Amino acid sequence: MIDQVDFYAAKLRFETDSADLFAALQSSANIAVIDARSVEAYEREHIPSAINIPHRTMTEETTVHLDKGVTYVTYCDGIGCNASTKGALNMAKLGFDVKELMGGLDWWKRDGYATEGLEGREGQLVSCGC
Repeated sequence: MIDQVDFYAAKLRFETDSADLFAALQSSANIAVIDARSVEAYEREHIPSAINIPHRTMTEETTVHLDKGVTYVTYCDGIGCNASTKGALNMAKLGFDVKELMGGLDWWKRDGYATEGLEGREGQLVSCGC
């Protein structure tokens, strides 16, 4: 049986929130963002610097170009969507270090960060030039 300290430490190891992701991107940490939603959803709106790899298409072939030395953060629309969880699971099975963005794109926007795409919104921009 896992104790509370181990549980919460493990939770933080596998999840991140939008403020921590923003800070990591600002500091040019060894981190990359994956939008695990459909191509259409990504084109409508996404986190700046995010790459789109829909969770249904994550395979060795579609991820061969990715650096296994990077931590990947997967996201989807928000708490009503599980594409980020499916994407994180797929990436972990493929041998990548991965975290899931809590609250997804919804909480990213609620925290006031900018998005890109056809329906992109103004907000605080990541200044690392990612």
